Order: sequence, then structure tokens, then C-alpha cells
Amino acid sequence: MRIAIVTETFLPSTDGIVTRITKAIEFMCRQGHQVLVIAPDIEGLPEYFEGAKVRGANTIKFFLYKQRPWAIPDSKVKVWLEEFQPDIVHAVNPASLTASAVYYANKLKIPLLCSFHTNLPDYADRYRVGFIKPILWRYIRKMHNKALVNLVTSQAMYDLLEAKDISNLQILPKGVDTINRHPRFHSEEMRHHLCQGNHNKKLLIYVGRLAPEKGIQRLRPLFDQRKDICLAIVGDGPARAELEEVFKNTPTFFTGFLHGKELSMAYASADAFVFPSTSETLGLVITESMASGTPVIAAYSPPTAEQIDHGESGLIYQEESMSTLHQAIDLLEDSQLVEKIRLNGREYAEAFSWDNASQAMLDAYTLAIERYKN
Repeated sequence: MRIAIVTETFLPSTDGIVTRITKAIEFMCRQGHQVLVIAPDIEGLPEYFEGAKVRGANTIKFFLYKQRPWAIPDSKVKVWLEEFQPDIVHAVNPASLTASAVYYANKLKIPLLCSFHTNLPDYADRYRVGFIKPILWRYIRKMHNKALVNLVTSQAMYDLLEAKDISNLQILPKGVDTINRHPRFHSEEMRHHLCQGNHNKKLLIYVGRLAPEKGIQRLRPLFDQRKDICLAIVGDGPARAELEEVFKNTPTFFTGFLHGKELSMAYASADAFVFPSTSETLGLVITESMASGTPVIAAYSPPTAEQIDHGESGLIYQEESMSTLHQAIDLLEDSQLVEKIRLNGREYAEAFSWDNASQAMLDAYTLAIERYKN
């Protein structure tokens, strides 16, 4: 199969969307499929990835999110699709560049599949431009309803898009690397590094992109009432400088990006993984933490609640209630409960693999092609 994937985010960026796409490309190329990737032309964009050709589209700075460049609709997408002659076009998060994929797939009569990974209308509230939400939903509905299959990452997102009159929905299974995210990567040396001298405190860890919508700043009040915790923030992003100021004079360590074995050790060496974001359509880092044997303490959102059974495979607190977050952290003192959560979380993660998730994506491509023929 010849597969064209057009995406708003790709390497060298690091986030859940990029992880899912790269794992899928690795799998597809191993299976003998030919893949073209069209992505924003940012510094570090590879020319090839795992045998897939990568094309870079022009970028601009967007006034609502000035910290990173965004690709814009580009007529070169038509040229690249005509050259490649794909059997299927996959528009990942059709918004700007990927709107070109939707338009030209239809114009060139190529089967189209879209996937929904970012709840942009929810971001509108967080960036104080909620008045544009109806416009965003009309645009999202228009884009996605041109697709023969629309992939979503959770039942919560399926229900949301169905309520917004978007059709041809299908849930894409999650994936996790249970070999390289594993409790055996626990390292006292890494723990000491992340604690930065606070060895007798509970080590909380956050892993992900540092951006305003992630809600990391909401963890700051913890330090006004507790002296028994330290925090390691793993990742980077547009909000890093602001967050470093917010957490100034607290036992918080910003590591920047970690990869490979170092990231595996960071996950497995913490007392708990804390996840304050309620804007996710899934949150792959939750499953990665579970695979690492580290209890998850997460703010409630419907996609998060799909993954965590409170008190069994993780702990859930209410976003606007610091008292419920304190209660969750206090439960880390219960060694029997923590051990149960570790074991149940690992068992949950073992039910998923990137190969199965990627095969499901391929199956959805086949379904879209069959629907087009019919």
C-alpha cells in the first residue's frame, strides 16, 4: 500500500501524536508499505524516517501560539501527492497544513482518512478566545466529514465527535512499549539525580510537553502546604521559562527532554507520576507510567478516567480541588495500596502494543479504500 501521511507535528518535536505516527511508520515500513510524510518544515526535520520520505511544508508563527512555527495550507501538497500517487491519504488533525491534504485528496480522488488527536475548541477556552469555539467546531466538522474513516483515540472523543455530527468514527487503540517502559529500569542513581538532594521526599514526576494547556502550573500550590515532596519535570516546550519562574525556590527540577534508557529510568524511579492536564484526547504518558510500574495521580477528565480505575490502577483527583490532590499524594503512604496500583497498572499496560495499534491503523486505511471503491 502507498500511504501519504500529512501531519501538523512531526520530528524533531516530541509529543504523543509524534510517538503514535512514528511507531506506525516503523511498523508499516517493516510490513513493506511505502510511506510519504508531509510535515512542517522546522529545524531538524529529517529527510527520511525509517525508509519513509519526508517533505517539509512552509511555516509561520501563529498569533495565538507564538512559541512554535505552524505549517500553513500549501499547494505543494498537491504536487507531492501527484508524484507519490498514494492509495490513501491520512490527514492527522486536519487544521492548517492538513486542510490541504483534505482538499487535494478529494480533488485528486484519493481515499481520505482523518484522525482527531487535539481538542482545539477546548484550547480556545484555555487561551481565552472561547468565542471562536462554534467556528472551530464547524470547521472541524467540515474537514472530518470529507473523510471515509475518522479515527479517534478514546471513547470520550468518539462520543464528543458523534455529538458534533461527525460521521464514520472509529476508535484507534492505544499503544505502549512495555519492553522499554518497565519497572526493571528503576535506578537509585536516577532517583537521586531527579531529587536534586531531596532524597527523603516523595518524588513526583511529570513527563510531557511544557505548554500552558498542560496545567503544570496548577501543581505549584502543593509546595505551599507540603514539605514532603519534590517534583521532576521532564520535557520541554514553549512554557518552560515561565514555569521555571513559577516553580522558583521550590524543590522542582527541570530536566529538559530525556530519551531512551534515561527516560525509562526516570519513569520507573519516581514514587508517582502526576498528570494535571485535562485537555488530552488520550494521554499516552499515563500508559507509559503504568508500564513502568509507577502509580499515576491524574486530574479527572473523561479520557483519563477511561484508563484509570481509581484506587485500583491509579489515583484520580479533581482539577479544581487541591484537597483531592493532597489526599491522593497522602495515599502513597499506604504501601499495600501502592503495590496493588503498581501491579494493576502494569497488567493494564501489557494489554496494548504499538504493533497492534499500528495494525489497527492499517486496517482503517483498508476500510477507507473499500468504502471509496463502493
